[in-house]
Amino acid sequence: MAGQRAQWGSRLGFILAAAGSAVGLGNIWKFPYITGENGGGLFVLIYLACIALVGLPIMMAEIFIGRATQSSPVGAFRKLSKPRSPWMGIGWMGVVVAFIILSYYSVVAGWAMHYTWISLTDSFTGKSPEEIGNTFTALFESAKLNLFWHTLFMAITIAIVMGGIRRGIELCSKILMPTLFLLLLILLAYAMTTDGFGKAFSFLFAPNADKLTSAGVLEALGHSFFTLSLGMGAMITYGSYLKSKDDIVAASITVSVLDTAVALIACLVLFPIIFTVGREPSAGPGLVFVSIPIAFAQMPGGAILAPLFFILLTFAALTSAISLLEVAVSYFIDERGWSRAKATLTCGISILVVGIPSALSGGTKFFGEQFQTLTSYLRINDGEGFNWFDFFDYVATNWMLPIGGLGIALFAAWRVGNKAREEGFKAGTRFGKLYWGWVFLLRYIVPIAVLLVFLNAIGVLDILGVTSDDAN
Repeated sequence: MAGQRAQWGSRLGFILAAAGSAVGLGNIWKFPYITGENGGGLFVLIYLACIALVGLPIMMAEIFIGRATQSSPVGAFRKLSKPRSPWMGIGWMGVVVAFIILSYYSVVAGWAMHYTWISLTDSFTGKSPEEIGNTFTALFESAKLNLFWHTLFMAITIAIVMGGIRRGIELCSKILMPTLFLLLLILLAYAMTTDGFGKAFSFLFAPNADKLTSAGVLEALGHSFFTLSLGMGAMITYGSYLKSKDDIVAASITVSVLDTAVALIACLVLFPIIFTVGREPSAGPGLVFVSIPIAFAQMPGGAILAPLFFILLTFAALTSAISLLEVAVSYFIDERGWSRAKATLTCGISILVVGIPSALSGGTKFFGEQFQTLTSYLRINDGEGFNWFDFFDYVATNWMLPIGGLGIALFAAWRVGNKAREEGFKAGTRFGKLYWGWVFLLRYIVPIAVLLVFLNAIGVLDILGVTSDDAN
């Protein structure tokens, strides 16, 4: 081992770092568009229930495992089971999936950085919807732009993680997260002045089930799991830097509330703007990079609002990327005895290189069309195949994360000794009475829910007709 293990400087530092890990592109990019596609209202209520019954219990389990062992994911499962235990495979999967996700996540973060630059230097004001739509197409197909922003984003992430827990990750989180919340509240204050705010509020919170299908219910369940950065070892890693008496229950609840609040506020920022200019909230993945810039171009003050929004998006991406890189870095520090500088540079540069095919997926035949033809034989994505970017995303989010999350729930509920689990849960918390409810959810509710997410993601439920389009 390389010296004494680092620890967070304060409880606030951990909460902001963990919230930063959870708050990412999934909150500000994905949640608004899947909410729009599923009609708002009832979808949001189901999502909130899933956060409480599925996401929160797994988060508590991950932080408990990390704090109890003071180790990165691989070592954590070994210490709580035995050397060479099959359970260590869950820890290994966390390290690998964090590595894979960051390799393509940084490409999307690069898009946010590019749009920040455009909105600061050129603005979307005065441009036609077609011109703005072509902006994203040109970005997606440009190898030069994608490689540049991918490299710059990874360089920033590497620099922060190299600074260590207190001087790097914690210090950065104390700056980025309050700034992120401030930007979000500024944008919300503006959204509340628009004509579309009332309609947006009703759309988001009125229990409208017109567009909600069984597939939408499973999507709410799946997103509640993924939005909290679960199943990838991030919360185990961050939990391992806690002190033995730090309150994991209160911290988990706080992080979950902050993450959910950001997702809901993001909807209350985006939907009023969309409704005000007469566009639809069900624009899909293009909501942030096409529909929102078009809306800013048509609104008074759009030249000021657009940079604020894309800076917000970039900050959210960065706080999550830091935790993903730290998962891999912590493994090499703990298990291989590497220095933080060596581990960070090696992992960061390796992820940068692995991400190059994803950065080139939109503009080269080798990583685009030819790889798409190859993956069509896997009979995924409706038989059309994926480019490299989509393939990495598919494998990581639909296979590795659910398996990892299921393994964590089963391990904490059934493999860890009853005495160690109860003492670990109750240490330093005033919420000890929640212990048996937590265990019940981990043992029975969470595995069923995560298994449904997994079967839906790989298309089994669709084949069985469970997720047919049953909207009114």
